This record gives sequence, C-alpha cells and structure tokens, in this order.
Amino acid sequence: MIALLLALGSSLAYGCADFLGGLGARRAHVLRTVLVAAPASLTVELLLWPVLGASFAPATLGWGAASGVASAAAFALLYRTLAIGPMNVLSPVTALVSAMLPVAVGLLQGEHLGLTGTIGLPLALVAVVLVSAGHGAGGARPSRTALLLALGAGAAIALQLVFLHQAPADSGVGPLIIGRAVSSAVTLAAAGLMYRRLGPERPAYAVSAAAGVLDSVANLLFLLAARSGDLAVVAVITALYPAGTVLLARGVLAERVARGQLIGLGTAAVAVGLLAVT
Repeated sequence: MIALLLALGSSLAYGCADFLGGLGARRAHVLRTVLVAAPASLTVELLLWPVLGASFAPATLGWGAASGVASAAAFALLYRTLAIGPMNVLSPVTALVSAMLPVAVGLLQGEHLGLTGTIGLPLALVAVVLVSAGHGAGGARPSRTALLLALGAGAAIALQLVFLHQAPADSGVGPLIIGRAVSSAVTLAAAGLMYRRLGPERPAYAVSAAAGVLDSVANLLFLLAARSGDLAVVAVITALYPAGTVLLARGVLAERVARGQLIGLGTAAVAVGLLAVT
C-alpha cells in the first residue's frame, strides 16, 4: 500500500509538471524552458540531501548519470510534444510507452504477480490509454513528427525510471542528484550549440521552475515507491500521470474531458484496487 500511495503521488506530480512544462514551451523554445526547469529540480534534490542522505558509490554514479541523460531527453522531447499538442491526443502514446518498458524489465527480473495483479496490471495499462485520450483522438490527427516525438519521450521517460530503479537501494537521493546534474549539463551544452536557434522569447520563469520542482518531487516519490514495491506495479501506476495533465488542461485551457477519459479514471481506480490487494 505504501508503494502504491507513493506511486500515485509520483503520478500526480508528473502530470502537473508535464502540463506546466508544455505550457511553458508554448511561450519560448523548449530548451529555454528546460534551462529553467532542470536547475530548479537540482536545487530541490540538493535541499533533500541532508534530510534523506546520499551515497555516491560507482554504481550510483553510473546509474544516476544514465538516468540524467535519459531525463534530459525526456524533458526536451516531452515538452516539445505537449507544445505541439493537443495534449490529450499525444499523451496516450507517451504514457503507454513509458509504462510498458519498466513493466517488461520488472517481469524479466523475476517479479511475480498474483491473480489480482495479473488482472490489475493490464487493466491499468488500458486505463493509461483511456485517461489520456481526449475527444480530439478521433478528430484532428497529430503529425508524424509529433507522434515520433511522443514515442521518443515515452522511451526516454521509461529509461529514466528503469535506470533510477537499478541504483543501489542504500544510495538515498544520490542517483537523483547525479542524474539532475548530468541532465542540467546536457541541456546547457545543447542550448549553447543551438543558441542562435532559440529565438528571442523569454521563458515563463515561474511556470518552468514549478515544472522542474514538481518533476523532482515525482522522481523522488517514484524512487521511494520502486524501493518498497515491484517495478512493474509502480511503473504502471506512475504512468497514469496524464490524468493530472488532462485535468489541468481542462481547467486552464478549457480542453473538454471526454467520456472515455472518465471511464479511464474509473478503470484506473479498479486497477489500483486490484494491485493493492496483490
């Protein structure tokens, strides 16, 4: 139950972070948004260091750095995907890809699910698609570029989660600090190389920073959940993050919540219940 609650909290934080990041990327180049979000995330993790502790063994450094590279790619690809929009068309693709890879890794590593878990896990995957698919899915079709960006974003998110899970369990927030430092460095280098293409628009500083802070909180909650539960279960619950994105898109951007999304929320509740029993 603790792992599920942590995963649900991670899902909510990711959803809010993604919405704010996508919103910020509509005002300025996506790298300008990430240049604000990534350092904000690193600041939060450094503040957590004295509270939760951190160790920096070679395995922590390696897996943390790998997660940082994946995180930088996820930041840029996801925010660009959501900026192209509409959010409720592209989110299902990203969410499903981000769930499937960690689930596969968890099962291949020997995690076993009971009967209720065997039912709840695929039900949760169905809920991921339903809750993030809006009415636009049957109308306006995203471009091929947008779909490729969504696939890439989902893969990058999945790899980031898998790499964090592989870090030693006694490393505290070490993997998060290393990962965020690497992702910030990668983003800074990319921005330097593309400086002339970033445009004159200034990023939405408050929105971008809030996205970074929430992303850091989401990473921490996922790490704690994965350490206290099965990766396959935690990953699929975390992948319900489009619910937060869609609800914020409804409240702020007036995007309509489709009937299928409401069914998806109900399906998610049933799936979470089944996985809790497991």
